[in-house]
Amino acid sequence: MQLSDVFLQLGEERLRQLVRGISIGKLRTYQLYDRFKTRTHLPKVNTENLKKAVPRFLQRLGAHEEEFATDLAQAILIAHMDMIQAVLNTLGIPNQEGFFEKDLEAKTYLTDGWQARIWDQFKSTYDPAILLFYINHLDLELAGAQQVYLPT
Repeated sequence: MQLSDVFLQLGEERLRQLVRGISIGKLRTYQLYDRFKTRTHLPKVNTENLKKAVPRFLQRLGAHEEEFATDLAQAILIAHMDMIQAVLNTLGIPNQEGFFEKDLEAKTYLTDGWQARIWDQFKSTYDPAILLFYINHLDLELAGAQQVYLPT
């Protein structure tokens, strides 16, 4: 499974919610604005252009443009570092304000049923679309997930 598959299986409505959560200020703070603007092929990254671009984003994700999927995920997630840090802390994964060492063997912290535990604990605290995306992103990146987690 690839990151584009996560976006596609979460569906268009959740993608719209995820894109709505992109923070232009955070893109600038983390010096990602220009790269994201280039990758999205937008003349200017703003709320209106992002909203209108969702159908094109879906097409590109459907074509499995993984570099685009990675940049889109990064743009979405940097706006929610508080949630990321809370999830990582709950899982016991050592991190520095939501970032963990690349060589850390974090997969060992993902014990059976961790997705459901995180979902149940945080679904009323954070935007459910963002939380669900992060659970799947983390599972894919650390454990090589082969299917998308969708709570019942």
